[in-house]
Amino acid sequence: MNLHVEKFKKIYSRHEVFLFIIPAIVFYVVFKYKPLYFLQIAFKDYRITRPIENSPWIGFQKFQELFSSSDFQQVFMNTIIINFYKLAVGFPLPILLALLLNELRSERFKRLSQSLLYLPHFISWSVLGGVLYNILSVDQGLVNSILNFFGIESIFFMGDPAYFRSVLVGSEVWRNLGWGTILYLAALTRVDTTLYEAAYVDGATRIQRLFYITIPGISSTIVVLFIIQTGHLLDVGFEQILVLGNVMVQDVADIIDTYVFRVGLQQGQHSLATAAGLFKTVIAGIMVFGADRLAKMLGHRGIL
Repeated sequence: MNLHVEKFKKIYSRHEVFLFIIPAIVFYVVFKYKPLYFLQIAFKDYRITRPIENSPWIGFQKFQELFSSSDFQQVFMNTIIINFYKLAVGFPLPILLALLLNELRSERFKRLSQSLLYLPHFISWSVLGGVLYNILSVDQGLVNSILNFFGIESIFFMGDPAYFRSVLVGSEVWRNLGWGTILYLAALTRVDTTLYEAAYVDGATRIQRLFYITIPGISSTIVVLFIIQTGHLLDVGFEQILVLGNVMVQDVADIIDTYVFRVGLQQGQHSLATAAGLFKTVIAGIMVFGADRLAKMLGHRGIL
């Protein structure tokens, strides 16, 4: 009993600190844990005109309907392809950029570069979408103006399926490149500087110090961020697709999130939309466990 009293007194003595945790707890309870109750809609013949409790159970009927749908098969492949491109391009670039910035000797230029790089991360896709449309416009866009200057015909980037996925990947990298770089720069500050001094005395070149000291020093951060990124394999970016997408590129841009939005809210098929969302969550969980298991097999700690 005295032990519990002592713990309570210790917590109360720092109650100002714990007050900062309350908004995060409320957020997760309201927006993360409470919605779990509504997952049962995927296994019921739900209608918005009747309560969930009164809806009959239908088992995995909606999942069978989902997997046999050609539309869902298309959006599933689109989701995988787009996220694979984002992972292949967007994951290594922050590492390379952080390594380059870490080699800079001018602290003022380094801070200025960091500020300019991570600024787009704090701008919403609604604003960035307008900027992209202006830059890539067919008539007076900056990119097409440059192409026309060199005698190349204008390209309809936002309406041509052949280019639209590149626009998605490029804009995603542009928005999040600086933020990812900051994470790796923070990890680089934990590398023991005496290792560099010893390697320099031993005659190691800058490339050798990079491969034998710097990269191994941030390998744990790389593994953790890769596992997290793997968990978002089916989370391409609903806001980005909703802002940049249009009817002309729907065949290559339609993803699971937009499918859930269209089927659930616009068509009123709530059970089918919930089944699609639950399927995405289960796959994400499997990917996280698989990536974590692979990291541990390779000798890293993982996150689980």
